[in-house]
Amino acid sequence: MDSGDGKEEEEKEKEKLCRRCKASYAPSTNTRLSCRFHPSFFICRRHDDQKRYYELRDGDPPYAAKFYDCCGAEDPDAAGCTTDFHVSYDDDV
Repeated sequence: MDSGDGKEEEEKEKEKLCRRCKASYAPSTNTRLSCRFHPSFFICRRHDDQKRYYELRDGDPPYAAKFYDCCGAEDPDAAGCTTDFHVSYDDDV
């Protein structure tokens, strides 16, 4: 008799999509080093006078006045500064 264990294992091993890094992964290979992401937002940099935000000049890249609040990286495509387990859209947070 088949108790459905094969189907259960097959369901477990279906690839999932990580909500943080948007990579596909198999749950059996998910480790604390699998997901690389920024735990904070890409934000606009405040001017030194704290009353206004930096304004871009002609020729500046569109992200020149912005950065990741967690690590200071100024490129929106910068590799994440933190690693942890992937978190699926199916997982409870």
